[in-house]
Amino acid sequence: MIPRFQDSKIPRLQDSKLNAKSKIERFEDLEVWKSSRELVKSIYLLTDNSRFSKDFGLANQIRRSAVSVVSNIAEGFERKSKKEFGNFLYIAKGSCGELRCQLYVALDLNYIDAPAFQKNYDLAEKVSKSLGGFIKYLQSWSVES
Repeated sequence: MIPRFQDSKIPRLQDSKLNAKSKIERFEDLEVWKSSRELVKSIYLLTDNSRFSKDFGLANQIRRSAVSVVSNIAEGFERKSKKEFGNFLYIAKGSCGELRCQLYVALDLNYIDAPAFQKNYDLAEKVSKSLGGFIKYLQSWSVES
């Protein structure tokens, strides 16, 4: 059984009560985590089509890549160590690259069309760039603090 996302049961990401001056106390406060959560939802919906879902190996792997991104951000944050957090962010960034590669495979096998590929590729690239920026921020912050 493939899990279904129902908007009424998932808190909307846009409804965050945070503002720019809010202190980040939970991984759920991180914009990069919110974006990666959107990526997971998009990938699950993408792989739910009949042709894609029949290729269990690829569908499972691309889903696992997406979940790895959001999970590594959360796990790294919870470690409460800048160094470990940075390491987990690098792993998440690597999973973004893996996911983008798998999108090419899905496109080449005609499991997805070009617009679906581009939408998800762009989202994965956005998350990857955000992770890169966040990693740089953490590195500069640890030097200055």
